Amino acid sequence: MTTLPSQSVAGCIQPPVPPQGQTVWLYSDGACDTTKGHGGWATILRYGDRELELSGHESGTTNNRMELMGLIAGLRALKRPCTVLVVTDSQYLRKAFTDRWILNWQQNGWKTASKEPVKNQDLWEELIELARKHALHFVWVRGHSGHAYNERVDKLAVQERLKLRK
Repeated sequence: MTTLPSQSVAGCIQPPVPPQGQTVWLYSDGACDTTKGHGGWATILRYGDRELELSGHESGTTNNRMELMGLIAGLRALKRPCTVLVVTDSQYLRKAFTDRWILNWQQNGWKTASKEPVKNQDLWEELIELARKHALHFVWVRGHSGHAYNERVDKLAVQERLKLRK
């Protein structure tokens, strides 16, 4: 039995009935050359003794969009509701759920506390729909600190970003 980390999104965005399926580890990351807007994202799904790597790239993007795309791609790949342990080095991504930023943004008409439009609203809305199918729990790791799977998704995201170099 897997012990769940304390950074759950309980009370934020949860499926109406907790999933009874398996537990999946989802490692995701994004990378972006901010001067050129070349970005890459990557995710690794681990369940049982199986792994699935996914990655992609976009031009005209930002690092935060790529962080979101890594998680979105991983959740899109899940065919059944399950408990998902999301391992990320992005405080932006984690805190949007654990600190209830998403709920506040929705209640404020997709405006921040400073009344500015929320960036990446399109991706947040898709992520909310995907998150409603699963029980998400967030595990934050410091980037570039030697965590094997975080290093792997970082490397994959950077490789994707580099595909856009001209």
